[in-house]
Amino acid sequence: MAFKKGESGNPKGKPKGARHKTTQLAYAMMEGGLEDILAQVVAKAKAGDMLACRMIIDKIIPTQKDRTIAIELPVIANLTGVARAQSEILQAVVDGEITPNEGERIASIIEDRRRAIETLELEARIADLEQRK
Repeated sequence: MAFKKGESGNPKGKPKGARHKTTQLAYAMMEGGLEDILAQVVAKAKAGDMLACRMIIDKIIPTQKDRTIAIELPVIANLTGVARAQSEILQAVVDGEITPNEGERIASIIEDRRRAIETLELEARIADLEQRK
């Protein structure tokens, strides 16, 4: 029997947030010995086991995805400002003030601004040409 598009074949299926039986079993097995397991991982880390160290650090210290960056850039009102801003970004990367990835992300924002400026300038030129006709 074919189901209609967008209609579930099992409308009373597994509710959201329900765990698979295997996951439930794993949690039940760990519950009793979780403190022992953690103690073993900590002991191995103290003994120099780098995998155990990494497990602990990965769970305690979250990976940093973004950070606020303070960088002085010129006003970007025209293409000259874009060029100056790109130079400042490059210099900040070279000087180690920001990482290359951060520089690339900022440069991408500056590139979006450059395109917007060019679009506005082109629009003004077209309007000027149309008025001259």
